[in-house]
Amino acid sequence: MKRKILQNLILLFLLTAGAVILTSCGGKRSAIGNEDEIIVLADSMEYDALKEILHDVFADTIYTPQPEELFILNRKGIGSLKRYQNRKNIIITAPLSSGSNTSRYMNSVLDSTVRNMVNEGKEFIFNKYDLWAKNQLVMFLTAPETEDLIEKIGNNKKQLIQYFQKISDQRLFKNLYNAKFEQKKVEAQFLRDYGWIIYVQADFLVGKNSPEDNFVWLRRAPGTDMERWLFIHWIEDASPSFLEVDSVYAERNRMTEKFLRSSDDKAYVEISDDIITTSEVNFKDRYALMTQGLWRMNDKSMGGPFINYTFYDEDTRRIYMLDGSVYAPRYYKKKLIQQVDVLLKSFFTESELSEDKISDLLSELD
Repeated sequence: MKRKILQNLILLFLLTAGAVILTSCGGKRSAIGNEDEIIVLADSMEYDALKEILHDVFADTIYTPQPEELFILNRKGIGSLKRYQNRKNIIITAPLSSGSNTSRYMNSVLDSTVRNMVNEGKEFIFNKYDLWAKNQLVMFLTAPETEDLIEKIGNNKKQLIQYFQKISDQRLFKNLYNAKFEQKKVEAQFLRDYGWIIYVQADFLVGKNSPEDNFVWLRRAPGTDMERWLFIHWIEDASPSFLEVDSVYAERNRMTEKFLRSSDDKAYVEISDDIITTSEVNFKDRYALMTQGLWRMNDKSMGGPFINYTFYDEDTRRIYMLDGSVYAPRYYKKKLIQQVDVLLKSFFTESELSEDKISDLLSELD
């Protein structure tokens, strides 16, 4: 309830900032800019003080296996707001009490009730979606003093990065999804035979479909230097107790050794122990283990990044393992692994689908 009240307050104070907000909300264009860029509007001296913690949160290094920054921060002065207000990702940050240009801007747009909550340490982050452009996130970060702001940003790292990752995934899926090129018949077969669906783009092929092993492998551009693949694996009559790291790693390795093999059948995919992390996440309102790391052929001939979600579904009493990988040795792979991640999130079990959706899909098989 408090969050909704705050959102209404933020909408109110933003609408009073007439000098910087579009006068007509009906004519907004889509936000522009690189998907992985965040424009940070802050005074230079304040940014110097905040730079380390902001980079720690938003520009964390991922390995694909090349080191790549999750987001690239691009600092601009608040005087550049009009020029950059149509970008996809924006952070406006300053302590309330500093008297800097950005701080004065913050005080001019913050409702007095909100300012009091900031000064009392109750809130420090305010998000506004579609403020100056469609599909945009503008994040306001503030606190009474610089030290307070650094502490709050550091203590809320996971929450802060997820805001930008979520909207980035939403924008990417809109670009990836095209009903004209959707393989509905393939999706319908999965629904009829297995009780789940996943969005299948036109250029994906069904590489493996093994009902006896509860395993489906989808491949894009096989045999090229920019290959992506997904697999869906499930365990019947399972228990949530399966959800521990060693079991996930062992099951993934078991499946990839059996199905993801070289053309001469002499080598197979396995998890590389060089870089791997597993964390607890919410996957569509289910407790899940998300594993990110590197895969490799066991003969070390090739490799790349992968992402894996493993969770228990109460309705079907199944353990589901959704996995996406990239092989693109000549390219940076951050954007490619995000694409397969977004596709994995298009997974739904039958109980999550409306009757109309089920009917529409199954009609493809008539």
